[in-house]
Amino acid sequence: MSALYKLSARRIDGGKQSLSDYKGKVLLIVNVASKCGFTPQYAGLEALWQKYRERGLAVLGFPCNQFGGQEPGDEAAIGEFCSLTYDVTFPMFAKVDVNGDATHPVFAFLKAGAPGILGTEGIKWNFTKFLVDRKGAVVDRYASAHKPEDMADEIERLL
Repeated sequence: MSALYKLSARRIDGGKQSLSDYKGKVLLIVNVASKCGFTPQYAGLEALWQKYRERGLAVLGFPCNQFGGQEPGDEAAIGEFCSLTYDVTFPMFAKVDVNGDATHPVFAFLKAGAPGILGTEGIKWNFTKFLVDRKGAVVDRYASAHKPEDMADEIERLL
């Protein structure tokens, strides 16, 4: 069993979510922010969720305020923004750190499984995307500028 499925995270509504609940699904895990130049990617992430969720894709959004203070609100404000602005329905989680001493264990796992350029593990900006296969293995890491819709072929292959 993948170590990913032994982890859990706090949902945006405050409840605890075990990642084992996503066992057998293809996962697209993204660190998101409401006030970022890449924030419009919420629409593309939602489109992927709507198109592929019945086939086994789960998009998981993890707000992060580590890059330029671009996610300053609390969970209620983040949830309201995502719902009202982008009609986000995919699972959203509580704000996390993706770098540094307080890195959330989910992102420690993802970064170890798919290091960045030159083997560095640090996430460079919001909307870094990690694609995980049905067995819980990290398949790839995509930079912030990589549009969600450009991942459709890779997602199709994993489904």
